[in-house]
Amino acid sequence: MSIVNSKSVMRKVIGIGETVLDIIFKNEKPINAVPGGSTYNAIISLARSGVETSFISEAGNDRVGEHIIQFLKDNGADASHVSVFPGSKSPLSLAFLDDNNDAEYIFYKDHPHDRLDFVYPDVQPDDIIIFGSFYALNPVIRPQVVAFLDYAKSHGAILYYDVNFRAAHKTDVMKITPNLLENLDYADIVRGSHEDFKALYNIDDAEKVYNAEISFYSKRFIYTCGAGDVRVFSDNGFRKDYPVAASDTVSTIGAGDNFNAGFVYGLIRNNITRQMLESGLTESQWDNIISYALAFSADCCRDIYNYVSKDFGEKMKAQK
Repeated sequence: MSIVNSKSVMRKVIGIGETVLDIIFKNEKPINAVPGGSTYNAIISLARSGVETSFISEAGNDRVGEHIIQFLKDNGADASHVSVFPGSKSPLSLAFLDDNNDAEYIFYKDHPHDRLDFVYPDVQPDDIIIFGSFYALNPVIRPQVVAFLDYAKSHGAILYYDVNFRAAHKTDVMKITPNLLENLDYADIVRGSHEDFKALYNIDDAEKVYNAEISFYSKRFIYTCGAGDVRVFSDNGFRKDYPVAASDTVSTIGAGDNFNAGFVYGLIRNNITRQMLESGLTESQWDNIISYALAFSADCCRDIYNYVSKDFGEKMKAQK
């Protein structure tokens, strides 16, 4: 079952981002290894929830890469735009969970050898593109990423940008700033965490981040702060804080990625078009969309995986 809008037009979500194998540690011991990547995780959750999805990326020419691609297919996502290059190896992410089950990361990835070569998927008006992380900033593949964003925007897609800037890349801030600003300018919606903007600007106040760094480029901004309130800013003057309900957390590794998935699911469920975004959403529309974002994020955090559970996905599919 796939989600359709009120005009019975199928809307697709297309993600572009990295693939990694997440090896998860607790008390210095590995407890799980799962396919991952920020946008990848969101695409898996959306596919499980009945959304037509496609993923653009590269995977290693090895056993891990085969597993990453097969996992996309097994969950109902289109993996035909994932490239595999001879001699390439899959990147690894080591995630060390602390006492609060928040993660500290070590990445093993040779970014200068990144490549991206794909045939553009079909993009129709009001399809949604998810992009973000260092992948969307990486100078090596920047021309291909920008060309696709141009293509998607010219075809009327909604562009959702998750900043997701890790502290590990803090020394690259000056080098990637032009690409970051360009991404903000492309985006119809920007989502970022307090950690992102602390690493980028050394600012941890949502209002200051929006006014000083975001609003000139993109008017719709979502600021997340772990277990703290979610803050929403919109160009029609809308401002609202949304509390995050307390829950038992097994892992927060996919929390932000699944917030993105839930938000995009909410856009489709509420039949939000690009024109409606530009006209300004009502408070009730924001409320409903954010409720999905929080629900997806909370479900992901209840287990050691990076995505919503299959049971949760089936519940989303069953909604009318």
